[in-house]
Amino acid sequence: MKQVDARALANLILSAAWERGFVVSNLKLQKLLFLCHAFLLVEKDRDVVRDEFVAWKYGPVHRDVYDAFKKFGASPIDDFAARVNPATGKTTTFTPIRDQVVQDVVNRVVAFYGNWTPGQLVELTHAQGGPWDIVVKTASTTANVGLRISKEAIQGGYKYLWFGAKRDLKGEEPHEDQPLVA
Repeated sequence: MKQVDARALANLILSAAWERGFVVSNLKLQKLLFLCHAFLLVEKDRDVVRDEFVAWKYGPVHRDVYDAFKKFGASPIDDFAARVNPATGKTTTFTPIRDQVVQDVVNRVVAFYGNWTPGQLVELTHAQGGPWDIVVKTASTTANVGLRISKEAIQGGYKYLWFGAKRDLKGEEPHEDQPLVA
């Protein structure tokens, strides 16, 4: 599968969350999107999302998705992202993602993490030794325009993704004894 616009993946996540009755804010969507991207990279070695995530104060953010949903602020999102043609102003929907592997990962991530609060998801994505943490810590000594979180940082930092009992992750480093991948 070729890379897709992150807003199309965000729409797929929203669909899966709404089917389960989960409320999703922009902050929560960003974390679910990042986790889906991480699982696809780690489990399937598939770089599906165009453009990179960046390290913001509350964790990884995909700028296109942020811009598409910022109008909701901290309120629940109640509509899909759409594409606007800057020349004509015409709005069109994104083509739904039909790739079964991507759909399966989204469903797994949303089923497990979809009822977590945005704060819990921020804690998870801020885990010590994780990609966001590494990018932020190295920013003081290494140039990284826009604090981009590379594919390699995600693959290395999320080598083990937690599909298990919800834990308090403050100050916890990922390690092989508690893998993230089921």
